[in-house]
Amino acid sequence: MSHPIYIALIPIIPLACFFVLGLFGRKYFTNSAGIIGTLGLLSSTLLSLVTAYEYFFVSGKINGIYQKIEVVKYTWLEFSKGISIDMGILIDPITVMMLVVVSFVSLMVHLFSLGYMKGETRFATYYAFLALFTFSMLGLVLSSNIFQIYLFWELVGVSSFLLIGFYFEKPSAVAASKKAFIVTRFADLGFLIGILILSFYSHTLDFGVLIERLTSTGSPFLIAINAASFLGVSALTWGLLLVFIGGAGKSAMFPLHIWLPDAMEGPTPVSALIHAATMVVAGVFLVARLFPVFAISNPEALKVVMYTGAFSAFFAAVIACTQTDIKRVLAYSTMSQIGYMMFALGVSKYHGEEGLGYMGSMFHLFTHAFFKSLLFLGAGAVIHMVHSNEMKDMGGLRKLMPITHLSFLIACLAIAGIPPFSGFFSKEEILMASFESNKLVYAVALLTSGLTAFYMFRLYYSIFWSKEADTHQAHHGEGTWTMKIPLILLAILAVVAGFAPISSWITADGNPIHSSVPISFSVLPVSLAIAGILFATRLFKTSNELPQRIAIQLGSFYTAASRKFYIDEVYIFVTKKVLFNLIGRPAAWFDKNIVDGLMNLLAKLTASLSELIKGYQSGKVQDYALYFFGGIAGLIIAFIYLWK
Repeated sequence: MSHPIYIALIPIIPLACFFVLGLFGRKYFTNSAGIIGTLGLLSSTLLSLVTAYEYFFVSGKINGIYQKIEVVKYTWLEFSKGISIDMGILIDPITVMMLVVVSFVSLMVHLFSLGYMKGETRFATYYAFLALFTFSMLGLVLSSNIFQIYLFWELVGVSSFLLIGFYFEKPSAVAASKKAFIVTRFADLGFLIGILILSFYSHTLDFGVLIERLTSTGSPFLIAINAASFLGVSALTWGLLLVFIGGAGKSAMFPLHIWLPDAMEGPTPVSALIHAATMVVAGVFLVARLFPVFAISNPEALKVVMYTGAFSAFFAAVIACTQTDIKRVLAYSTMSQIGYMMFALGVSKYHGEEGLGYMGSMFHLFTHAFFKSLLFLGAGAVIHMVHSNEMKDMGGLRKLMPITHLSFLIACLAIAGIPPFSGFFSKEEILMASFESNKLVYAVALLTSGLTAFYMFRLYYSIFWSKEADTHQAHHGEGTWTMKIPLILLAILAVVAGFAPISSWITADGNPIHSSVPISFSVLPVSLAIAGILFATRLFKTSNELPQRIAIQLGSFYTAASRKFYIDEVYIFVTKKVLFNLIGRPAAWFDKNIVDGLMNLLAKLTASLSELIKGYQSGKVQDYALYFFGGIAGLIIAFIYLWK
């Protein structure tokens, strides 16, 4: 591209905001920190839009195919000839799309937070943390090699830890931030080992070179990595699966999903940024970045991605139907939608029209960013008014919050897959791809789409209908216009984003896909979505006892779903009863009694020896003279003895 400098400015501007607000914000910018952070993100967003325009409409395409363009490359550490860690900027279709998504959603969160976080004692710190997270995420998507992406991957984890635990005076927020950090660290260990395996056999860390070497038929690197094996599984499969574990942890796929609902302890705008449109899709982005290796060289690993995504989507949708905290409903909804993106990659091939799943996954990532961040910000506006996350404290708010009500309704229709809203178009592409590739996955996806419509409208009716509003709350209003404008803009995008020609821009092999889902194919999924909406309307539009009766009839299944199928309890049992008792306690005993005991024994022997010989250093001249002449006498006797 012709202007690489301004592309580099896209992540640098948030980094500069982080340093300025982090170092000087609380002293010099107490009230203006939000304005500084928002203007910085506005600049990055405009540059991202310029980059997208230039790439997609001016200079990104050669011979009809969008190219991977390395606009910056700097060798940071060189280990040997051909093996080095470089810092670079790689531009391709998914990078450009992610730049727009991350910067725009972050801008909306910055703007919304001006009203939502007003009056917070750590207002400047909050915006510094937002800027750090945005820089980390932008750096991640721009990374040109697999180790560079890992560095930003960890920085995203640190900044999310800071944001989730922003209210550090609350024990629940501290516990949630630690939980997110620890769970994702275990996953990231797998990611790191996967990086080492892939780079060891391909002799490179660069994405382009790595993909070429591990997908070219007859490549000595591909032959070597397939020939090496462990437990009967090739090194390539192990490497890809371990990389996917890192992505599954960041994207909250089963069974590494347990951190996501607890992460709702952070400020609600943070949930919109981290857990809707940016951090949680990092795993999807990672698989998409290495997709040629998965699809061409190791489709078995891609099957793991497919089944993990399908199960996670259905599993999370069932749990979402039972939750009463509106942010936790949206958290499980996010997990379910990320599952959609994952299994869409899993059912895809690399070449031509068979790459429909890849395109559908990226399309859904794009549309989901707007309607899910809209749902979270709408939930934030509701919480700002009623000061509660629980549905029982809400109801009838449609008249008191008309803008929030309309925008939330649009987002619900979009995620439910109702035409002509954006979610319909991207979800239909995924359903079509799964129908053509794997009927079991298609059936799971179809059922999940019906559940999605049900639990989202359960949430909608519980907030805005259900009962008469508590009118004494009316003086709160819907918040400031800085809170309303993001809702309006995101609602517009939730309507129109589905019309973006993603199939011409973002495909697995770079060639446009002429995708058109037949109307007849959409009848069943749309009918299921409408059925889910109607069922939710019957149960939750007005207050009645029917939901409670159904819950009682479902019995232990409903209880298990409401308790998240006891996955957290299983983790606690395994951690405390198994790891701590069977591994931790013996390790502690070995450390205390063997390791420390050996060191203590050596110390005691040294002290005893010192006690034994310290008398020889008495400082008395007569003692030294006695030792001297005694030594001479000993030497004379030894000499006489040896002479004989």
